[in-house]
Amino acid sequence: MEDINRLKLVLVEKKKTSKWLAEQLKKDPSTVSKWCTNVSQPDLVTLSKIAELLNIDRRELINKSK
Repeated sequence: MEDINRLKLVLVEKKKTSKWLAEQLKKDPSTVSKWCTNVSQPDLVTLSKIAELLNIDRRELINKSK
């Protein structure tokens, strides 16, 4: 399966953990872990919240399609 989001990489770049993100979003850590491993994807509203928390453009969280 193709990696759709860059969440794991962006968290590393911002020196944040998936646990921190789960706490900020009030989500189960296993849900955020699935997003980080591209098993599942956050919805667009959540993606926007993640970008806001990380102070980046939400487009930076998505891999470009070929």
